Amino acid sequence: MIVTRNWLNEFIDIKETSDEELCIAFNAIGLELASTQKFNIPNKIVIGEIISCEKHPDADKLNVCMVDLGFSKRQIVCGASNVVDAKYVAVATIGAIMPDGLEIKHTKLRGVESDGMICSANELGLPNIGNGIMMLDESIGKLELGKNLNELPMLNDTVFELEITPNRGDCLSVYGVARDLGAYFGKDLIEIKEENNSKKIKLGISREATLNVQGDIDASVEIKLAMQHGDYTLPLLCMIRLSSAGLLEKDNLQNISQYVMHTTGVIFWLFDADYFKNDESKISIDIEKSENSLNCIKNPFGKLSIVGVEQNKDSIANSKTQQVILVAQYINPNILNDIVSDKKIEKDSIFYNTSRGSNPSLESGILYMTNILSKYEILDIYDGVLSHKVNTEEKTILIDCIELNSIIGQEIDRSTVSNILNKLGFKVSSKVENVIGVTIPQFRPDITNIQDIAEEILRIIGIDTIEAKPLKIKENPHRDSKISEYRLKKQIRNRATAVGFYETISYVFSDAALQEKYNFENIKSEFGLLNPIVTEMNVLRSTLLINMLSSAKRNSNYSKKIIPIFEIGSIFDENRIESEKISFLWSGQKELESVSNHGKPENIDMSTFLQKIGFVVGNFDLQECSFKNALLHPYQSANIVIDNKVCGFVSKLHPDTQDDFDLSDTFVAELDMDALVQKHTLANEISKFQPSIKDLSILIDKDLSFDSIKKVIEELECEKLNSFYPIDLYMDKSLGDKKSLTIRFAIQSLEKTLDDSELEDVMSKILDSLIQKSGATLR
Repeated sequence: MIVTRNWLNEFIDIKETSDEELCIAFNAIGLELASTQKFNIPNKIVIGEIISCEKHPDADKLNVCMVDLGFSKRQIVCGASNVVDAKYVAVATIGAIMPDGLEIKHTKLRGVESDGMICSANELGLPNIGNGIMMLDESIGKLELGKNLNELPMLNDTVFELEITPNRGDCLSVYGVARDLGAYFGKDLIEIKEENNSKKIKLGISREATLNVQGDIDASVEIKLAMQHGDYTLPLLCMIRLSSAGLLEKDNLQNISQYVMHTTGVIFWLFDADYFKNDESKISIDIEKSENSLNCIKNPFGKLSIVGVEQNKDSIANSKTQQVILVAQYINPNILNDIVSDKKIEKDSIFYNTSRGSNPSLESGILYMTNILSKYEILDIYDGVLSHKVNTEEKTILIDCIELNSIIGQEIDRSTVSNILNKLGFKVSSKVENVIGVTIPQFRPDITNIQDIAEEILRIIGIDTIEAKPLKIKENPHRDSKISEYRLKKQIRNRATAVGFYETISYVFSDAALQEKYNFENIKSEFGLLNPIVTEMNVLRSTLLINMLSSAKRNSNYSKKIIPIFEIGSIFDENRIESEKISFLWSGQKELESVSNHGKPENIDMSTFLQKIGFVVGNFDLQECSFKNALLHPYQSANIVIDNKVCGFVSKLHPDTQDDFDLSDTFVAELDMDALVQKHTLANEISKFQPSIKDLSILIDKDLSFDSIKKVIEELECEKLNSFYPIDLYMDKSLGDKKSLTIRFAIQSLEKTLDDSELEDVMSKILDSLIQKSGATLR
């Protein structure tokens, strides 16, 4: 984005502000300064008036000019072809040192005396405005013969190149940049006003043209009609500024449009009025939505221009066009980008501006355009305007000043906040104490929340003004399910690693053939993967254990003698319903070689495996296994029960499966994570009296499980029975179809130490119940 000092000065008074201060301000407010260039016309370059111009007697391409410098008249030989049309020119007098170091001296050109040089813009170090000499006009100031050009501020300007971020479309204009500078310097923005030099055609636009809006249109437009008469020259100031910005074109009418757009930020299209004339030679302009939701300007014959995107090439007006339609337009960039993003549409250069956010104040753009056209007598303007305006609801954000200050990191006075926002174009209203309502202007669609407002305040007051403070992080208490889940998993991981497990992480995919081989369900075909990573991972897993066994096999191949791993992850049932599991696997030795085991540790066994799982997940019970898959050992497997609910299984690996994966003794377990979620439990009173330990040995049927015995004892609901558990199981031929089971009981009262008779009473009740319900006999 290119702006110049004097261009900005049209909208904000910066006469007393130095270039250095402006550079600091640009960087402070987030309009990063890329480069600067100062134009300084040398001394002894003065304003001259060409009195006469005649052909050189001895050179076809030279002209001999008599130039009035005010203090004298000089004869100057000039080779520029356009000198014959020039009146006021820049003259380098004798002794002037040009920017390239050339000194102007008296000379003869083909025998004709020449006292000075009539200069082009390039020769004076100004931007290139075309071939030939620079013809002066009063757009650069009052022309006084003999006055040094370095006394004209409009020519001796400073150019600033700014880097504008994509969200700041409001600063893609001189007016927008001036608004931000006004907030920084605390100065009022000079609004665009109608100038009295406007020459209007008495005939109203509605007599010549009609605007037909069909349907729900997202774009606002304002339309003016003008007449163009013959050739004209673009004001010198406009040409120099456009050239500085890289926007100067060959067509003068399009240059005017570019100048107004770059100045105001309002987007203009200039149409040839003949393009919209119907069979009755009346101008008829239709605005409607196309089938793909594009807002289109259409002529009577169906040719379209897409608002904010592309103007029909056949419709573009130029310097030869007699009747010109000026269309100012605005469409919210969020709406435009949503519509255009997925469509392959050719785009004009204006899309860069419209897609980032142009100036929605079409009235100010039209006013500035008519002022320029009339001031320099470029076009005659018809009276009146045709318009369609989209009614947009203003968005207001309630800002808590205390929260705002906490985001900024420093207390900012409420009046300061209001003043800054007002100067940036926001509307501020007081609501209640420490709360203000901020209405977002239409030209700032990027502002959505209090953080954006804080950024606006911060860039104006300057981040350097914020006092450095130590970083303070205050975390609010978290009580949601995700935090509880995270803490549970963290505890489980810590416990698992404490007893020797290593966590493994595998893909959520598995081999469908392996899952089917070991009797795990596969997802239904309609829920399957369309594009698997590899053939071996062609289905969402229904168990963690298949992948863990593959990991164990790889570790075994690396000669690992002890392989203890666990994994927490998701599995999927046949309908692709997700659930979370934790699985354990221990293969090989139960401990490392050491002196205590003489370097020959035993392999893992069921008892050791269950102890390790219990340390990780807490208390659980075992029941006869009800799961059916090919990993389970036919004699060493069981359901895992927590809170009287079956939540998984534990098993020694089936010998066939063990051989498939080439593993030594291996034990596995898989549990539902939901069963491990910590629940609110009421504290039980703890007795201060000594517990008594009693052992009971009974004979029971060989096929009777301990779970059945446990249920019989629990049904007694004996208050004095603290806990019980099996400590010995013995089977022998001498016992026939019976087995011997020894159970240890902890008996305790909350009120006193129990005597022998009370202990015997409890044990008798337990034995009687076992004899009656389980067929037990005392051994």
